[in-house]
Amino acid sequence: MTGRLVAVVGPTAAGKTALAIRIAEALGGEIVSTDSQQVYRGMDIGTGKATLQERAAVPHHLLDIVDPDEPMTAARLIALADQAIAGILARGRAVVTCGGTGLYYRALIHGLFEGPGAEPELRARLEAEAETHGTETLWARLSAVDPEAARKIDRRDRVRTIRALEVYELTGVPISQHQRAHDFKTVPPRYDVLGIGLSPGRDELHRRIDARVDQMIEMGLVEEVRGLIARGYSPGLRAFSAIGYREICAFLQGGVSRADAVLKIKQASRRYARRQLTWFRSEPTVTWYKSPADVDLGRVIAWWKQPGRA
Repeated sequence: MTGRLVAVVGPTAAGKTALAIRIAEALGGEIVSTDSQQVYRGMDIGTGKATLQERAAVPHHLLDIVDPDEPMTAARLIALADQAIAGILARGRAVVTCGGTGLYYRALIHGLFEGPGAEPELRARLEAEAETHGTETLWARLSAVDPEAARKIDRRDRVRTIRALEVYELTGVPISQHQRAHDFKTVPPRYDVLGIGLSPGRDELHRRIDARVDQMIEMGLVEEVRGLIARGYSPGLRAFSAIGYREICAFLQGGVSRADAVLKIKQASRRYARRQLTWFRSEPTVTWYKSPADVDLGRVIAWWKQPGRA
């Protein structure tokens, strides 16, 4: 791939969306989401999507592109992102990507390793096992054969767990070993990228996370989840494994109190933020800032306007 882009990354609640919009407005650009959950229609509050007003101010891409019961993989999202980026650049506009999913960012910038294609019978067997015994049973098996991969995959993430087991069974080699062979630190970037990372201090980030979760509840997260279930979407879907949705599903099913669900969302969000920072801290393309206010728009504009970039 060719082309230039500004990428805004970092943990949940760090202020990525507002910063991406600010940069896009300064550059006369458009935003491409690289978030694994914002692709789902109807899942707006819990995923922290840009509001309709924000989308009216700056065009956004790869939001609301699949229903919650449709599959979405890194490979598919990156292919769609490549198409969106090519279209934006063809219009002579700047590209700003925004998202907190480390795998998707890494895949966009460095590509994915060429793994074996899906084997229908094996995939069907693993899916059946997940239905019968639960995704966490498969995840436990993965942790035994590929602990490195298991550490990076949520035990409720059926799609990535099955894919990792599939690669191991088809090749006899852990998927983590395949991924190391495709070393992102040595593979040339697919795009000329200015990476901007937001990383508030620990206490400030926790404060922001707590405030954001409270705001989501006030905005109607419980009602959003209740509405999705009423439309026939099962709480067992992969989309509902996202933080916020799984805890509210448990509350609606009577498993926990509303207060406990909110507390669990805050705790899970803090743990997720740590994992996000671990992913992004290893990225050589990212420069870090504590606050969106610390980002010098003049520097970003100057970078974009260098010969061959604008």
